[in-house]
Amino acid sequence: MDTTPKAVILLSGGLDSATTLAIARDQGFSCYALTFRYGQRHEIEINAAKRLAATLKVTEHRIIPIDLACFGGSALTDLNLSVPKNRLDITENIPITYVPARNTIFLSYALAWAEVLGAFDIFIGVNALDYSGYPDCRPSFIQAFEKLANLATASAINKNGTFRIHAPIIKMTKAQIIQEGTRLGLDYSMTHSCYDPDKNGRACGLCDSCILRKKGFEEANFPDPTTYISSK
Repeated sequence: MDTTPKAVILLSGGLDSATTLAIARDQGFSCYALTFRYGQRHEIEINAAKRLAATLKVTEHRIIPIDLACFGGSALTDLNLSVPKNRLDITENIPITYVPARNTIFLSYALAWAEVLGAFDIFIGVNALDYSGYPDCRPSFIQAFEKLANLATASAINKNGTFRIHAPIIKMTKAQIIQEGTRLGLDYSMTHSCYDPDKNGRACGLCDSCILRKKGFEEANFPDPTTYISSK
């Protein structure tokens, strides 16, 4: 009987979620990766998630369609809204790239799958240092969702186990995240971070995500394998 503990990993295909998957794998979990096609303009990230799941040999990878674009409210799901570029203070205000309730929705799906799998560990690659100021990336949100998970599931109420929401990179700088992933052998050329890539998948180089990625590689003193449209 296989006694390897199971974990559900939210895998977008970006730098942060890829590192989180590598960490979960390094901790000895049998990893079940969950990716969402939610109407995002940067859907190319799904291909990155597929590559990462295959390379890191996850036990199972599911890609779930959700139509968050039907609500709009975000430049990532509404093509009539422009992705902000060259923001000077990235964490000062919550930008229009915030997708309403996205991490709450994603974690809810992860929780449902975890309960079916008999897994009590869920990993999410949120970060509260080098990030765009999204409210659902903060430690208080993760703590609140963990409490919810243990109030709202039959597995927890029946005392089969206690759900844990792991956010291993939440207090790391982007440079520290890259250093940790590199230590674990992660190939960041497989990841995609840009919110507004061109039709060939090249990163814009100017959105919040590109700026944070470039800053992280510079501070980590590692070459950035990304092809950017703009080098500014």
